[in-house]
Amino acid sequence: MGGISWHRRAKAIPEAVIVRWTLRASADLRRLHDFLEAKNPQAAKAVAETLANAPSKLRQFPRRGPRVEGFDGREVRRLVVGSYEIRYEIAGEVIRILQIWHGKEDR
Repeated sequence: MGGISWHRRAKAIPEAVIVRWTLRASADLRRLHDFLEAKNPQAAKAVAETLANAPSKLRQFPRRGPRVEGFDGREVRRLVVGSYEIRYEIAGEVIRILQIWHGKEDR
């Protein structure tokens, strides 16, 4: 079409972005898996894998989730994955997964 390029160039994303899980977030993932496993082992595995893999998308778009208020001086955001919420913090080139819970949990 007359030399027009329809491809946009994405902003450069630092290749060194690291996703780190806190002990609390890892424990949350295990707790959610264990709760589901008692009722449906296949669903437990699928949910745990989905939740474990979801933060990898943040490497390309770290600010995709809305910012959470009340964390002065910290950039804490939330990522909703189905019925679950993943709370994470951006600190330079590190994304820390802080906490995970089901939407029906009292948090």
